[in-house]
Amino acid sequence: MNRKEEVACIEEYVRVYNSFDIKGMVELLHPDIVFRNVANGEVTIETHGIEPFQQLAQQSAGLFSSRRQTILQYIESDGRIEVDIGYEGTLAVDIPTGLKAGDKIQLTGKSIFAFTNGKISSIEDHS
Repeated sequence: MNRKEEVACIEEYVRVYNSFDIKGMVELLHPDIVFRNVANGEVTIETHGIEPFQQLAQQSAGLFSSRRQTILQYIESDGRIEVDIGYEGTLAVDIPTGLKAGDKIQLTGKSIFAFTNGKISSIEDHS
C-alpha cells in the first residue's frame, strides 16, 4: 500500500466515522487493530483487536447526536501518517464532566495512523 492509498483509506475512515457507520469503520481495520486515546499526554483508553474497538466505537457514537472530523493537514512521520484534525460534535446525552445533552464540543487534535497489509493497524487520537 503506497502513501496515496493510505491517505485515501484515512479519508474513507473519517467519512464513515462522520456518518456513524461503525461497520464501515471496522472494514478498514486490521484484525489486530490497536486504538489509543491520549489526553494531555496520558493514555485514557486503549483497545486491542476488532471486537473491543467496535464496542468502543458503538459506545462513543451513542454519546453524540452529530459529530464531524475535518482533516486539516497530513504529516508523514516514522512510517506513520499524522493527521491534524478539527472536531465538532453535539452531545446526545449528559456526561460526567458536566456537559449536557445538546452542548456542542469543538476541539483540535491529531490522529496517528499506521498500516499493516493494506489495513489500518493502529490509531492514536491525541487531544
